[in-house]
Amino acid sequence: MQTAPADRFSDLVTDFQGQQLPEPGRLAGYAALVNAFGLPVPAPSVLSLISLKHRRYDTPEWRVLTPRHAPAADAIGHLDFALRHEALDLGVLRALFDVLPAATVAGWVRDQPTGRTRRRLWFYYEWLMGNALDVPDVREGGYVPALDGRQFGLARGDRLRRYRVVDNLPGTPGLCPLVRRTEKLARLAGTDLRARAAALLDGVPADLAARASAFLLLADSRASFDIEGEKPPQDRLHRWGQALAQGGSRPLSADELLRLQRLVVAPARFVRLGFRTEGGFVGRHDRDSGAPIPDHVSARPEDLPSLLEGLLALVSRTRDRDLEPVVAAASAAFAFVFVHPFEDGNGRVHRYLLQHVLSERGVGPPGLPLPLSPAILARLAEYHRVLERYSAAVLPLVEWRATPDGNVRVLNDTARLYRYFDATPQAEFVYECLEQVVTRDLPAEIDGLERHDRLRAHLQSRLDIPGRKLDLLIAFLRQNRGRLSRRARSGEFAPLTDEEVAEVEAAYADAFEGGSRLGGYPRSPGRGRRRSPAAR
Repeated sequence: MQTAPADRFSDLVTDFQGQQLPEPGRLAGYAALVNAFGLPVPAPSVLSLISLKHRRYDTPEWRVLTPRHAPAADAIGHLDFALRHEALDLGVLRALFDVLPAATVAGWVRDQPTGRTRRRLWFYYEWLMGNALDVPDVREGGYVPALDGRQFGLARGDRLRRYRVVDNLPGTPGLCPLVRRTEKLARLAGTDLRARAAALLDGVPADLAARASAFLLLADSRASFDIEGEKPPQDRLHRWGQALAQGGSRPLSADELLRLQRLVVAPARFVRLGFRTEGGFVGRHDRDSGAPIPDHVSARPEDLPSLLEGLLALVSRTRDRDLEPVVAAASAAFAFVFVHPFEDGNGRVHRYLLQHVLSERGVGPPGLPLPLSPAILARLAEYHRVLERYSAAVLPLVEWRATPDGNVRVLNDTARLYRYFDATPQAEFVYECLEQVVTRDLPAEIDGLERHDRLRAHLQSRLDIPGRKLDLLIAFLRQNRGRLSRRARSGEFAPLTDEEVAEVEAAYADAFEGGSRLGGYPRSPGRGRRRSPAAR
């Protein structure tokens, strides 16, 4: 246990954890606590600074306040400030409680036993530490939410009489990422993507919807392997596509995660299947010595059981008590990939979890998958930045040693780095991918299939070509930007006359460049036409 010298809260600083301040000033809230106690935690996403000048402004990383906003220059003053004015940071609180005597925290609560902020502090301490403070239960007063409107919480939390606090935290002490209500997330959440996704199949025949579903599952499977730089055989792509089709319908469990890994990495000649029993990292090896050069270090194997238990509880709790679906999906999926419980297959199972949670919450048309992996593949550099943002903040706090076989062994206690983190950038990324899927990718694919069917029916009525050859003809046209290549004309389609080839190419252009003369399915209002990717 330790205390921070009082003068550490009054220090004038110009940088924080190597980050340049927008101007010289005094740290406030979480930043002051981290600095004063030397807490081994990533810096909160948004920090507070008391300026020496009488001006107030915000930057992406800092809230700069005037001297009149300065809290009392002690630990409880800055803790009160953080709980009132900053987004909740469970990682900082847990690290702080590790170094504060329980009697000190109990004394702070007894000083203001009915105060909203102190009751929340009391709840956080007992929730995080698993130990009861020597404070009698609150006997009167209204209930306050554990998580205020600055972050996404459960719609239906637990009312805890001891503190008169509503526990609306999305997770449990085992794992609880939090997501801030940023302007971007507020805008995206206001677009009602769930309703737009549900309306996508209005007026589309069932057989076409089934074909679209099969095509999208295969595309999602292929893109997920492409993200990993792998080109598996067709049978593995189909198997993983079928697994994706079950997302949301099979209960999530440790055994289910292991089943998914077996599907995605088989055959596993050089991979040890199952949860890791050794360290793990993402990165590369030194070309000469073979020493590991990590970009990300995985959770310690001894911490995996509690972290995975926390992950499953997070998925269950956010489903049963209504957390915003995209926030729930991003929190669970990125928590999984940061923990990295497998030797191989983590990335693909992580993207499966996005599909699973969204499908389970009813986001998307019934029977039609949401192919997020192609959207992620199209934003691959941004995806890597979102992953690296977490890893770059955590890696300096992980003490590790290289093992003789080129792996890593973690030397310090790192569990809380994976249990409590700000998943806001990840949630924003998933929401942007979902917006692309719902407003562009799915309508384009359905539209492309409709146009393909109209073209096929038209050509079948004009040319005496068997159905299988007809599909091959359209595929050749698609591959060659609407023209029939010399090879095709001299090979499979040599019987076609020049006039027939010209008619075929004109019909293709009419179908895919916007022509409606070939007829088609009735369309629901508001579903505009888009060019098929096949015609681009």
